[in-house]
Amino acid sequence: MSIFLTAAATTSEGISTADTWIDIVSLVLILFGALLCLTAAIGLLRFRDVATRLHAATKPQVLGLILIALAIALSLRTWPVVAFLVPIVLMQLATAPLSAHMVGRQAYRNGTIDERSLFVDELADSRRTPPAAGG
Repeated sequence: MSIFLTAAATTSEGISTADTWIDIVSLVLILFGALLCLTAAIGLLRFRDVATRLHAATKPQVLGLILIALAIALSLRTWPVVAFLVPIVLMQLATAPLSAHMVGRQAYRNGTIDERSLFVDELADSRRTPPAAGG
């Protein structure tokens, strides 16, 4: 309760404590977002197979971008900035899983995925040769 009461108070320099707290939160969000993007990059370099690399390339990277975009929106606090960041985040949410799916499917077709590690092989029927036309 005291946080809400002191949020409107200003310091001797005229900077409100709410502004200070928002800046601290945005700093922490940028730090966590950057760490998630760093772990995604390290995962791409260190993981051995395609499936785990795809996981590292999409999940922490997208969450890191969302945290950084949220920190920018909190720090700048203007609607044009939010209007600029929302499409960026939405495009990343739409393209990262799609590109990972396409890379995973191509890796399956090339045979670079260990098929013994798959629990369910939904693409097994697509590897069979199609029947000849007309007969």
